[in-house]
Order: sequence, then structure tokens, then C-alpha cells
Amino acid sequence: MTSWKNSIFLILGIGVSHLGNWIYFIALNILILNLTGSAAAVAGLYIIRPVAILITNTWSGSVIDRVNKRKLMIFIDIIRGTLVICIPFIGSLWAIYIVLLLVNIAGAFFGPSSSVYITKLVPQENRKRFNSIMSMTSPGAFLLGPAIAGILIMYVSPDICIIINAVSFFVCAFFIYLLPNVDEDLNNIRERVHWKTILNDWKAVKQFIKQTKYFISVYILFQSAMLIAFAVDSQEVTFIKQHLKLSDRDYGLIVSITGIGSLTGAAVAAITSKKIHLRLFIGVGMLLTSLGYVMFYASFNFITATLAFVFLGFFMAFANTGYATFFQNNVPVKIMGRFGSIADMVQGMIQIGLTLLLGLMAEWFSVQLVCLIFTIIGTLIASILLLTVLIPSKLRYFEENTTAISG
Repeated sequence: MTSWKNSIFLILGIGVSHLGNWIYFIALNILILNLTGSAAAVAGLYIIRPVAILITNTWSGSVIDRVNKRKLMIFIDIIRGTLVICIPFIGSLWAIYIVLLLVNIAGAFFGPSSSVYITKLVPQENRKRFNSIMSMTSPGAFLLGPAIAGILIMYVSPDICIIINAVSFFVCAFFIYLLPNVDEDLNNIRERVHWKTILNDWKAVKQFIKQTKYFISVYILFQSAMLIAFAVDSQEVTFIKQHLKLSDRDYGLIVSITGIGSLTGAAVAAITSKKIHLRLFIGVGMLLTSLGYVMFYASFNFITATLAFVFLGFFMAFANTGYATFFQNNVPVKIMGRFGSIADMVQGMIQIGLTLLLGLMAEWFSVQLVCLIFTIIGTLIASILLLTVLIPSKLRYFEENTTAISG
């Protein structure tokens, strides 16, 4: 009972934070597009996070694996909430970018920290169900947040969305404060981080990668498909407003309706977590998510765009649940922070390149054509991922009641 009580507090805390994040992010998309009318300017929002990751992730994993994860997450959320609440009072586009960069620098510590904390807090046999429920508030916030934002944009103002996001960080910090410490090795927590320490940590991650080639292949395929999805996300509002010729109100309504698909998918994933194999969560979930992106950028009116988004949101819950469980079960907890940070840094560099390339191509050619090409490539990668996870001899990597695979 205590275990699930702690899990609920963690889900509420992280979920509220992610939800607020998406609420204000949609508002920023509208704000910048209305201010500049440029697809490249909107794409700039999607580059800030990877830039922040590049600044911090050479060393952040070494810090994460050696400090108290609970205290670190609380501190990060207080910092982020304080910075975000300043945005409505800033009138300069570049000043907003700078504040967002600082928010994302702090946030670069949160994801890897929460992954380690979840792995230590939640027993292995309960992780897939936990991650399924988390889909209602974490990956599910990808669409539920915009749904709320859509309503607020229609009837109030973007500034309210931003203030709600700031408050959500403080709420998250409070829920995490209610959780127990999971870092008992105080000597390890107090260890200082030097350049030599960081170099040794990189070597440890490199050794792990050499030992787990199959895990890395699945990881790369999944993240490649997801990075393409993130890149085309940067053109979502541009496609809806400039290609489909829909209004801000229509955009808000589309993302509001889309929340239904996300929540339904998360609920079905939680209910079927003990019945559907982890391999299908990852492989089929990612393939259908990628197909959803193709359907969205092939849409031609309000109805087709909305149906595609509902479809996409439903299966993204399965994909993210499967990936999170696979990651937690196969990466040793003692290097999870370092591996996650280094991997995020590499993905950040790729995301910057993909987003810039897509943004520039969208300026030169049709937004729909460019996004369709990218999403079709993502679907092909997802198809290879499905074939890879279904290899019979690799079944042990997807077991949910054993210790993490290390070879």
C-alpha cells in the first residue's frame, strides 16, 4: 500500500509538471508565430531544449548519480517555476528565448534524475503498469496539456497558460517533498565531481554500450523515430494555420479533442499492461504512432487532422510506456543518470540538426511535403524497430520479473 501511495505522489508531481509544461509551450507557439509569421522562428523554440542539453549533459549525469535525487528534483522545480513566472512580464522575443534556455538548463537535470528515482522507488514487476499510468500524465500531457491550453487560448490569454505552468512546477516540488529518499549510500552521494571523475564516467558508459549491443540497437531505432516526430512537431502549428488555413480557435479545438485519444490510450495501456507483451508496447506502439504523424500531415481539413491526432495520441501512450520500462529494466541504476545524460546530449545535437533542416526546408518548399517525407522516414525506422524487438532469441531483454540485462 505504501509503495503505491508513493507511486501516486510521484505520478501526480511529475504529471502536473509535464502538464503545465505543455500548456505554456502551446501558448508560446502561438505567441511567436503571431509575432513573426515565420516557421523558422517557431522552430527556434524546439532548438532551445537541445541547446540546453548540450551545455549541461557532458557533466550533469556525473552529478545526478552522486547526489540525492529527491532533493535535486525539488530544487530544479523551484528554480524553473521562479523563471517561468517572469515570462509574462518580458516584452522581448530574445529575452524570452534566454529565460527558456535557463529553464531548460535546469530541466536537463530533471529527466535523468526522475528516471533513476523511479527505477529505485518502483519494483521491477510493477514498472510497466506504473509507466502506463504515468502515460496519463507524462507522455499523455503531450496532448492533454495542449487541450487545456487550447481552451485557455480561446477564452482567456496565453499569459494565463504561462502562469499555470509556473505554478505547476511548485506543485510538483511539493509532491516530491512528500516522497521518501531512495539514496541510502551517503558516502557516494557526497562524492565530489572533478574532470577526472567525468572522464571515468564516460568510460563506464562506453563499456556498458559495448556490452549491450542489442539494447543499444533498440534504443537507437526508437529514439530515431521519436526524434523525427519531435522535428515535425515544430511545424505543427504552422501546418494547421498556414496550410489548412485554420484559425487559432480551430487549432485550440483540435488539440482539445486530441486529449481524448491520449487519455484513452493511457488508460487502455494501464489496463492491458499485464496482458500485452512489452515488445508489442514498444514495436507496434511506435509504428502506429509514426503512422499517426503521416496521417496528420496528409490531412486536408479540420476533421482529418483531428482524427489523425487522436490516433497518434492513443498509440503514443503505448510506445512511451514500453520504452520507459525497457530502459529501466536494462540500464544499471548506478550509471543510469550518466547514460541518460550522455544519450540526451547526442540526441540534442541530432534534434538541432533535424529541426533546423526541417525548418529551412519548410521555408523553401511546402510544409506538408517536407513533413510527409520526414514522417514516412520515421515510419520506415519504426518498422525496422518492430522487426528488431520481435527477434525470438532476444526475448530475455523484455522480461519484467528479472534483473537488468548487462550483457
